[in-house]
Amino acid sequence: MTTLYDVPADDLIDAVAANLEDRIDEPDWAKYTKTGEGRELPPEQENFWHRRAASLLRKVATDGPVGVERLSTEYGDKKDGSNRYQVAPEHRTDGSKKVIRTMLQQLEDEDLVDTEGSAGRIVTGEGRSLLDDVAGEVMEDLDRPELERYA
Repeated sequence: MTTLYDVPADDLIDAVAANLEDRIDEPDWAKYTKTGEGRELPPEQENFWHRRAASLLRKVATDGPVGVERLSTEYGDKKDGSNRYQVAPEHRTDGSKKVIRTMLQQLEDEDLVDTEGSAGRIVTGEGRSLLDDVAGEVMEDLDRPELERYA
């Protein structure tokens, strides 16, 4: 059986995002908000909300239990000095906690993620099943010429 660890992360995230498009809705405010202090503009991808939600689901599955603060650090970025045209050392900034928290709440409403007390969020059995099923589909679609010589 194929698991989420057996396929490339970006292929898995794309496939899970396509699956989540009919399960979760992007809030109206999402197209106007930045994803962190280090960003100048909101994301320009059309399916950003679903791709990030799929990425969060994968992160919770691999790193869980995990909280919003640690996820915010992982989705953070570097920020130039005082502004982008001056020479100054880079600083690290966190990602938007509201965006992450809202996505996790939507994943909880779909029973893909659950809260484990004060330890953070963990993936549920249904969430793990979704990830593993989609990973199996991705594995079938992958072009693996190096594996054909063993068949």
